[in-house]
Amino acid sequence: MSSRNHTLWIWPILLAAIVILSFFASAISSWDPYDIDPLSRLKPPDATHWFGTDNFGRDLFVRVALAVRVSLSVGAAVAVISGVVGMAIGLLCAWYRPVDRILMRVCDGLFAFPSLLLAIAIVGVLGPKISNVVLALSLVYVPCIARVIRGAAMVIKEKNFIEALRAQGASASRIIWLHLLPNVVSPFIVQVSWVFSVAILTEAALSFLGSGVPAPMPSLGNLLLEGKAVIFTAWWMTFFPGIAIVLLILALNIIGDDLRDSADPGLKPLPRRILRRLKRGDQHG
Repeated sequence: MSSRNHTLWIWPILLAAIVILSFFASAISSWDPYDIDPLSRLKPPDATHWFGTDNFGRDLFVRVALAVRVSLSVGAAVAVISGVVGMAIGLLCAWYRPVDRILMRVCDGLFAFPSLLLAIAIVGVLGPKISNVVLALSLVYVPCIARVIRGAAMVIKEKNFIEALRAQGASASRIIWLHLLPNVVSPFIVQVSWVFSVAILTEAALSFLGSGVPAPMPSLGNLLLEGKAVIFTAWWMTFFPGIAIVLLILALNIIGDDLRDSADPGLKPLPRRILRRLKRGDQHG
């Protein structure tokens, strides 16, 4: 196993540690994320408050852990909803041309808007709460998955075994769900992992702009917003939520890249023995 593969194991372990810590922070720390203590406001990190306190005297460690849990829940919900809907749309568009003409034009219309602005508009109409944030982000990222699945399914549709199935009288639904679907799982997994990470980042941006998870529930975005006003006097209020975002997104993106490399053999590096043979051939030439 190469040193690169050894290094890649760090990121799943780090992601697992972040997830476990976010869900079991209340068992590690005795502080409540909503308890207000004006006498302890803006205390720097110490043995009592590991990440310090915020401007209401609340323990920042448990609030960051709860914020990570909220972000992971939102990202997972968006990935599942947009993945299922996008998969269905992509497969139907690949097989039925009239459906393709209609739904792909709708997707093109959604692509015309920047994802963050479109999410802000949808949340602004529905109201700032977690369920509406999940719905808005799912609508934003469904076209991304649908277009990738449609392209992969259209390639599979032209294969000889699909023509053989049609010649044998197999129904369209049987071909779509039993033969096209299993052959587009690899790009689907890669795209869903990307949506997972970018949904967390977009949710943080929405909360930072005041259109995401409403206070007092902590989110990585609204924790950064609260720390912005005291960034020069209470650095820990922006440092720890910012580090949580960086580590979370970095781990998810690197894991997603590894999934992409595993799904596409053409992206894998050649084994060393083949490289040595090619090098010897160049030297003899």
